[in-house]
Amino acid sequence: MATKNEGLVKRDHVYTVSQVTEIVKTALEVAFPQVWVEGEVSGYKKAASGHVFFSLKDEKSVIKAVMWQSTVRKVAFDLKDGLKVICRGKISVYEPRGDYQLYVDLAEPKGKGALQLAFEQLKERLKAEGLFDEKRKRKLPLRPRTIGVVTSPTGAAIRDILRVLERRYAKLHVVIYPARVQGEGAAGEIVEGIDALGAWPGIDVLIVGRGGGSIEDLWAFNEEPVARAIARSPVPVISAVGHEVDVTIADFVADVRASTPSAAAEMVIATEEQFVEKITQYAHRLGELLRYAIQDKRSDVTNLAQRRIFQNFQVRLANLGRRVDDLETRGKNVLRADRQAIAEHKGAALLAAEKLGNVLVRTVGEHRAAWERLAAALNALSPLGVLKKGYTLVWKEGGLRLANRIEDIAAGETVAVSFFKGEFSARVESVDRKKLLESRFLKEGS
Repeated sequence: MATKNEGLVKRDHVYTVSQVTEIVKTALEVAFPQVWVEGEVSGYKKAASGHVFFSLKDEKSVIKAVMWQSTVRKVAFDLKDGLKVICRGKISVYEPRGDYQLYVDLAEPKGKGALQLAFEQLKERLKAEGLFDEKRKRKLPLRPRTIGVVTSPTGAAIRDILRVLERRYAKLHVVIYPARVQGEGAAGEIVEGIDALGAWPGIDVLIVGRGGGSIEDLWAFNEEPVARAIARSPVPVISAVGHEVDVTIADFVADVRASTPSAAAEMVIATEEQFVEKITQYAHRLGELLRYAIQDKRSDVTNLAQRRIFQNFQVRLANLGRRVDDLETRGKNVLRADRQAIAEHKGAALLAAEKLGNVLVRTVGEHRAAWERLAAALNALSPLGVLKKGYTLVWKEGGLRLANRIEDIAAGETVAVSFFKGEFSARVESVDRKKLLESRFLKEGS
């Protein structure tokens, strides 16, 4: 006869849920104190605390993973769903739920370097925001007085920049913001330098850069904070990072990219001879524009003078034409005098350039004001304004003399009648020198 305990498992020891979980956790941590796991990121989520939660999956299985905020800050690229990665960490158990998961302390993209992937991700994101658009980039000032430089105070870059600037224009003022250009904390110092010099009174342009190196050495110039500092700078920025083959995010965002620090210095200030040549070219172009504008206006005056209704104003128009010629001659003399002064005093080219600019602005203003006065005088003399209202002019003697009074008209005479547009000939049948125009208006009104 069977007893009541037969067939039951013997209860040597009864475990609590927490005890079982603790045993499993300990076993996993001992078995996998450090493990590399390859998989595809899925269910990526970043908490408000900065911690990151996701899963790694392959064709058959899924394992949960967590990365603490301190580790997230060290990962150069952005984790996202679908990205294949290799993660290092330990396997343990999240006791409240009994879930086993991978606690990641290092992550690398599969098949591509982390820095290269980070570079491409940031490049695409900033490009989508429009930070690389040419329309937002500014031209370098023609004649900067003060240049700001953000770089290492002991590197070769600052020596190259100062040597070129000294050779090209020794009187240029240079403000240097010393900053580390590689290693941890370098990006922050570069950002501080850009913001500080951008707000420095009188600085016209910034050079931000360093000499060549590996992608790790140049990485500070691929950091997002540096890119955004360049984008918000109130003055134009030249990116001068590495050698010609080196390309950084800073190069894409900056207003101008220089292949080397020395090239940046050459861009920022032209030699005295180049500057004088450029001023001479501008003066010549402005003189040509003034000449063409005056010729165009003179042509307009000539065309108006040839119209019949202006034949009685030829003397006045001739005087106006002489005034236009006088203004043109004065403008040419001013331009010729300034060009000669620049050629004779190359040492004072910068001061002459500023003077020339002021003179050109004033000359153009004088020409414009003079032409407006001439146009106003011409309009005041012109009967076209009256003709536009519906009035006409009556010409005698084949259109050579204007009839100003009724006494100028005789019966049987042939006259020409001009409107604002068009003209016709008529034969006068009768002349009534007593009828008033007012009586006709009153009659038509009744």
